[in-house]
Amino acid sequence: MLSLQLAGRTVVVTGAGQGQGAAEARMLAEAGVRVIATDLPAGMPAGLAGASPSPEGSLLYRQLDVADAAGWSGLGDWIRSQGWAVDGLVNNAGITQRSRLLDASATDLHKVYDVNVAGALLGIQTLAPLMAGGASIVNVGSVAGLTAHYPVAYTASKWALRGLSQVAAMELGRRGIRVNTVHPGFIETPMTQGAKPEFRQATLAETPLGRTGSVEEVAAVVLFLLSPLSSYVTGAELPVDGGQAGHGGAKSISDALR
Repeated sequence: MLSLQLAGRTVVVTGAGQGQGAAEARMLAEAGVRVIATDLPAGMPAGLAGASPSPEGSLLYRQLDVADAAGWSGLGDWIRSQGWAVDGLVNNAGITQRSRLLDASATDLHKVYDVNVAGALLGIQTLAPLMAGGASIVNVGSVAGLTAHYPVAYTASKWALRGLSQVAAMELGRRGIRVNTVHPGFIETPMTQGAKPEFRQATLAETPLGRTGSVEEVAAVVLFLLSPLSSYVTGAELPVDGGQAGHGGAKSISDALR
């Protein structure tokens, strides 16, 4: 079996308490990674309780609000105190806000931006100094960052994250640190469970594969981007969306003409 060659590495995953982040943390630990999983709860979240690290792997939990610069500083200091380098960072933490254009407030925009964009920036600024050549950063975007999705604050934040990712790929490339972005579509997570039935039906109608995705399907792509198997990939944007963003709205036209 082909190995991802991740054993022995140290990777930080934000928003790891549930959903995609928990799946990424569990799969990394199973691949032999020392995973530093972070999220808001003070204790180990239930989403991480079922992890089965390989003999080389481990899963450690640290409380972190990604929008808090002091929290990031404390995490960086703790990692240094352990004598560890950082081989990977997954900026997975994110929140949504579903107000439409004429209803959204500047407060809504700033609240989402602080987590989805500033949180990723703080993570990169804190942990990049602990990285050497061969390290990898994966930012978790969204199909909303590839389209004109209606929740304006969330969509604007994911478009901004694309810009941050590209600048980071350019600036850190000289140090051999890669930065890539994955863009999940409609994935079955606690965040999407609150979506209206009409939203689910309409989204599936625009998804060529005709189904929702799983957190494991996103995590598998994240693991590839963290691994040496993607050693010449940086500045890339990979949709994990069942084809939703690829047709530019043409699917509904095609379906109407059948």
